[in-house]
Amino acid sequence: MANLVIVESPSKAATIKGYLGSNYKVLASKGHVRDLPKSSLGVDIKDDFAPKYITIRGKGEVISSLKREAKKADKIFLATDPDREGEAISWHLCAALELDESKVARVSFQEITRSAVKAAIAHPGKIDHDLVDSQQARRILDRIVGYQISPLLWKKVRSGLSAGRVQSVSTRLVVEREQEIRAFKPEEYWTLDATLEKDRKSFVAHFYGTEKKKMALNNESDAKTVLNAVRNAPFVVRDVKKTQKTRHPAPPFTTSQLQQDAFRRLSFQSQRTMRIAQELYEGVSLGRKGGHGLITYMRTDSLRVSAEAQAAAKAYIAKKYGEEYVPEKTPVYKSRASAQDAHEAIRPTDLSLTPESIRNSLSSEQYKLYKLIFDRFVASQMASALIDATAADIESAGYLFRAAGEVVKFRGYLAAYTDDTEDGEKKQSEKLPPLAARDALKLLELKPEQNFTQPPARYTEGTLVRALEEKGIGRPSTYAPTIATILSRGYVSRVGKFLAPSPLGEVCNEWMIRFFNPIIEYEFTADMEEKLDRIADGKEDYKKVLRDFYEEFELLLAKAEAEEMRERVSAPPVELDIKCDKCGATMVLKHGRFGTFAACPNYPECKNTLALDKDGKVAARPEPKKVEGMKCEVCGKDMYLKKGRYGEYYACEDYPKCRFTKPVLNEVGVKCPKCGGKVVVKRSPKHRVFYGCSNYPACDFSAWDLPTDKTCPKCGDVLLKRKTRAELYCHNKDCSYTEETK
Repeated sequence: MANLVIVESPSKAATIKGYLGSNYKVLASKGHVRDLPKSSLGVDIKDDFAPKYITIRGKGEVISSLKREAKKADKIFLATDPDREGEAISWHLCAALELDESKVARVSFQEITRSAVKAAIAHPGKIDHDLVDSQQARRILDRIVGYQISPLLWKKVRSGLSAGRVQSVSTRLVVEREQEIRAFKPEEYWTLDATLEKDRKSFVAHFYGTEKKKMALNNESDAKTVLNAVRNAPFVVRDVKKTQKTRHPAPPFTTSQLQQDAFRRLSFQSQRTMRIAQELYEGVSLGRKGGHGLITYMRTDSLRVSAEAQAAAKAYIAKKYGEEYVPEKTPVYKSRASAQDAHEAIRPTDLSLTPESIRNSLSSEQYKLYKLIFDRFVASQMASALIDATAADIESAGYLFRAAGEVVKFRGYLAAYTDDTEDGEKKQSEKLPPLAARDALKLLELKPEQNFTQPPARYTEGTLVRALEEKGIGRPSTYAPTIATILSRGYVSRVGKFLAPSPLGEVCNEWMIRFFNPIIEYEFTADMEEKLDRIADGKEDYKKVLRDFYEEFELLLAKAEAEEMRERVSAPPVELDIKCDKCGATMVLKHGRFGTFAACPNYPECKNTLALDKDGKVAARPEPKKVEGMKCEVCGKDMYLKKGRYGEYYACEDYPKCRFTKPVLNEVGVKCPKCGGKVVVKRSPKHRVFYGCSNYPACDFSAWDLPTDKTCPKCGDVLLKRKTRAELYCHNKDCSYTEETK
């Protein structure tokens, strides 16, 4: 081996390996290998914020393996993701593997395709320390805020809580929207619609007002006044205006827009969207074509598209839709002022790989997201749609009604990607019959309707991402994890598709505003993001940014610590429509390590709890089944099959008096390659599924992926079936044999 390429993801490694020759070995670090310790602050504030990095638990074996391979290599390429986090991983790898940074090549890919990978390998660069400093500044800022405020929350509110520089601001957004909703006072208004007919074609005209001005119908009396006046009066067309509108396509996706549209159109939550996009970026096996990265890098806020991609889109559009769908001028979209232009917008890497042509190689969710990205990009490069719009003013008894209709004259980009409303419904407009001034119309129906103004809607994940982006809070890589954090902490909960603050979230937000308002102000947070961007551009010293921040933060921290609060702040319990089946009390919602559950408020006198399903209802408890022929090894009584949080197990019928239990060994139908025993499904201490021998501890065979009955033709070891793609690989770490499966 002459060359070693290190990436952070095993699936990315497999894709890149297929593009490079036998002279390259591609290995994965599986994410970060070093980080700040969890047990302490890990930042020496007195020593100018020097971070104290340690090896992440469980990464020792990965580092040792990479070290061994690095010593054999003539040249080492660090090919982690092309962003601040990826740059930091490369920098940490240099330190952990004890590499001479001047002799290490840094390569990055906007897309993982054969040409892009080979071009990057042929023109390597060096680690960008400005990007590393920006990532370190963010990590240290977040660590200081989290580790120095959270203990105060534990004392004053509840143990196990956390504060965060961005998560607390996101919670504030959700809480303040809820406060707006509560403070909202609905106002009555009425609408009056007239269903009219001409030449046996009906359409609806909406009440507008008078010739001089628009008129509001504030109550039933106003509506009846108009209704009575026009009921028996003729309806005559006063004026008709015909215009041609040009509807332009939306730009290709940024991270924020992708998350918003995936939520609106596909009901994908932000984390799910980013997980699938990561899979599409890192590469999907396309059978004989091998692994292929299907989209460009998915963490971006730029709308830039390369000239090569635009030329490919032009050719694709002309071939599929016709030359008239190719715009005269190549579309150029302007990014937001705060956008980083290091990456392109999210687009397909190869337009010949249409969603339909590779559907069988994709999972259902991969296909849906890839199709969304593919169609949006193609549409963004197409000609605008032309719409013939008609607006008619219709007079009756001195009042005006207005009707509007649209007809698509030229579909343009709408042939590839339809416009959706915020609710996910396609925009529709009725077609009006031919109308001309002084035409008499037949009245079919008058429909008065009482309405009330509505409060602002709660945020969905999509609209919260948009609000964060508009306010400059966070960056493309932080939206999804931030939302996941405030949900997992119980500050925010899902109510259908919307996000609502919990009582705990409101209490914590009130407390944060009371003591740390300056650092969770929207403007302050946005300004800090700009400073982090300036560090990445080499225009700001990251130590100075940290010093300036801590100067104010230290004063706020001291004030909060000195504040004497005689009583703990507590969130009011959320009562559920569930009665305790042991004492009859109304049960309350609690947040635990594994999510929400119902608990009796009379704890500790009554310790009854009930599991809740995703809809907040009591989850059904399966009845235990008696296992014929099995007896308790302690007391000799019958054993029952039960289902727990981590799977099925056997338990004594006298539980909890007799606590004997035994795990269910789920066989996979394969013999152990070491001793011939049965291979069974097991779980690690962190509850990850793996496969091991039923004769453990006498036999120590284990594997993360499913063993098969096939053996490696190179070394004779057992072949494992990879979970992430249709591929078998050798269990022997020193053997690189792989083969595709159907």
